[in-house]
Amino acid sequence: MSRRIPGPKHFVVAVAAALAVAVPFTGGCSSAHGTSLAGDPSESATGVSESPSPSPTPSLTPPYPTGASGCHDNKGWTAEESREWVRRFVDTPKEAYGDDVVKVDSLPGYNGPLCRKITVQVEFWKLVYGAANGDDGDRLSDGRRPDYYFDIRRVKRVELRTDAAVEQKIALPASLYATDRSPCEGALVSITVGRPLASRELPKEVGVGGTKDIWGRTTVEFRSQRVADYELSEPSAPQVCSPDGKPTADPADVPAPGSQPTDLYPTDLYPTDLHPTPDYSIDIDDVFRSPTP
Repeated sequence: MSRRIPGPKHFVVAVAAALAVAVPFTGGCSSAHGTSLAGDPSESATGVSESPSPSPTPSLTPPYPTGASGCHDNKGWTAEESREWVRRFVDTPKEAYGDDVVKVDSLPGYNGPLCRKITVQVEFWKLVYGAANGDDGDRLSDGRRPDYYFDIRRVKRVELRTDAAVEQKIALPASLYATDRSPCEGALVSITVGRPLASRELPKEVGVGGTKDIWGRTTVEFRSQRVADYELSEPSAPQVCSPDGKPTADPADVPAPGSQPTDLYPTDLYPTDLHPTPDYSIDIDDVFRSPTP
């Protein structure tokens, strides 16, 4: 699924301002009779150069210009067009620059206002991660066994009828995004066009520490084409979670798989996945002992 173009509203405005500044000021001054304000030209002058014709001022057409009615006509928009509009102008928590909200921006001409409101579902989901228990259970789509299982349930849903005429903000569920939440818990917000998501449209697999987008967000594959945007807040330490999603140790005592070792010179007393204990050894005295005569 394609991702949001970073900061389209800010980008377009910045370009428009730059173009306006770049246009040279070409106006000149002359007397009413076409002679120089300093008097007639001297006899040694070979001629008077004419001012160049003013260059046309470049202009940008906003992506969603408003008509005489003061709104952008979105009659007959397809579901894909509505989803693309929502993707560009509804900000997830990280995109809202630390406001701890989901935000619908208002920027006339660049995102509307639209003549017909669009129904948008903002849904917050709690994910509880547990270690995969033995060989039982489903395999991943590529045939591997999962490292963790997760349970997902909706915590909050807000339905918007939005046309971007005004800015709208939706507060995040405080407990779901608390800094002291369980290390086995994650949060997922989905922004969907139309009706709420059904269980069959939710992601079946969610990676931990997987591919990130430009906002630092983990990629999540929903089983629906109606999802315009999303953001996953991963569990802080799923490696300490029991199969039922309960922490069994202090995360500080159990490094995440693949993490860098804290000991710069690991030994057989401190084996790690990155620097495993060797399965053979060599006697250093045999290397430096003087040869037998």
